[in-house]
Amino acid sequence: MLYYFNSNKMFFLFIIFFSTLISISSNSWLGCWIGLEINLLSFIPLISSPNNLMNSEASLKYFLTQSIASINFLFSIIMNLFLMKNFFMDNIISILMNSSLLMKMGSTPFHFWFPNIIEGLSWFNCLILMTWQKISPMILLFYYFNLNFLMFIMMLNVLIGAIGGFNQTSLRKIMAFSSINNLGWMISALLISETLWMVYFLLYSFLISIMCGLFYSMNIFYLNQMFNFNINFSIKISIMINFLSLGGLPPFLGFFPKWLIINFMISNNSYIISFFFIMMSLITLMFYIRIIYSSFLFFSFKFKWFKIFIKNKFLILINLFSYISLLGMILSTFFFF
Repeated sequence: MLYYFNSNKMFFLFIIFFSTLISISSNSWLGCWIGLEINLLSFIPLISSPNNLMNSEASLKYFLTQSIASINFLFSIIMNLFLMKNFFMDNIISILMNSSLLMKMGSTPFHFWFPNIIEGLSWFNCLILMTWQKISPMILLFYYFNLNFLMFIMMLNVLIGAIGGFNQTSLRKIMAFSSINNLGWMISALLISETLWMVYFLLYSFLISIMCGLFYSMNIFYLNQMFNFNINFSIKISIMINFLSLGGLPPFLGFFPKWLIINFMISNNSYIISFFFIMMSLITLMFYIRIIYSSFLFFSFKFKWFKIFIKNKFLILINLFSYISLLGMILSTFFFF
């Protein structure tokens, strides 16, 4: 039975991988839409579970929101094919197409489904939704974008992602709002160049993978679990390094792509936008530090029957990657200068 489940999971992951390739390599908008639909239909069986009501609810919500986004995307494709082209209609079509793609990736102002669905998923599915599921919409967004609309959206993403993380006790929701915040940075990287977006996305995926791996190995979902459990000190150090790196604090690895984006913005005289981005990063760092603070300084009574002993090679590998993340920015500065 376990083998059957794992083989099914691998099969759907395989389809998700190839549906993304279909979307980004298609030479027609209809082919891109078909790739997105295959991706949607293969991700739903991965997240749904008959034994867990939260998973079933999350899969239903995901299906409804993604279906609405797909209908809007298909409608914008039809409008692009059959309507007369002028400046006004081009703007309308590009905004409609961009909106449907933004809804697919969970961007503001269409982000309301994103934290609710992530709350009902396992850490592995959260990782897929926060990383791989954003690739197709982001690259399709690069093919046909409205610059003024996306500049407004990226600032809104950074703002909502920073403010939304306050007063959250669920780590999955905190990671969801962190993903929305980083989505603003990714859209700005996409508007600069596709290579810069790829660098940012790969480093972000690396950091998110470490965080989700840590929380999965310790079975932690809420903020109060960070100090209820007798967690090893090295694990707490790893959590601290990765949260500070995810927030973009130097000299950690997560600062490197943000530093590149800020440099491009300043060279193009976008001082106000770069200042706004930096201020919102400081707010996200504040609620990351709150998690670290609760992990390091608060301790409950340590009962003999309430301990966890993690003897996992996977966790040792995660710790190794965490320290690589710490050294990454220092090595990159030597490389560039």
